[in-house]
Amino acid sequence: MKKHPETLKKFGLKLKIERIKRGLSQEQLADLAGLDTTSISLLETAKQNAGLSTIKSLADALGMSMSELLDIENI
Repeated sequence: MKKHPETLKKFGLKLKIERIKRGLSQEQLADLAGLDTTSISLLETAKQNAGLSTIKSLADALGMSMSELLDIENI
């Protein structure tokens, strides 16, 4: 059973919004973050939980802080 499915959904949506705002494809974000495209897809669709190192890599790739990327309260 997944814990906190709503949180995963909100994070996935936030990640997708930030990626699209920057005009990046999933492939481009994956390359910038040193991840594979499948991981980006799974994160955006709330099918995978991100660890701290993944969140840091994504935030860096998007040019934002981890706290900005994790600010999902208003999503």
